[in-house]
Amino acid sequence: MAEERSGFRVRGSVQGVGFRWWTHRKAVELGLRGAVTNLGDGSVEVHVAGNPEVITALARWLDQGPPGSRVRSVERVPSLLPIPTDGFIIEG
Repeated sequence: MAEERSGFRVRGSVQGVGFRWWTHRKAVELGLRGAVTNLGDGSVEVHVAGNPEVITALARWLDQGPPGSRVRSVERVPSLLPIPTDGFIIEG
């Protein structure tokens, strides 16, 4: 199956609650490459590459979020940022 790239903007109470670290752990468990970063508007952006079905699974996890977070919405956005050739990184 071909690799897919996808971006997600997660809004709600998602900063200061371990959301980036939790996303990193889930993405690594699922075997995805990518990055997660906090944005200035209080949202978190996630960019990933991998199997489309696995990316869909990550999207479901993002909609739940870690304990302590309150996800209001998860929006698919164009993935225009560079994605690492190996691994998953936490930025910002």
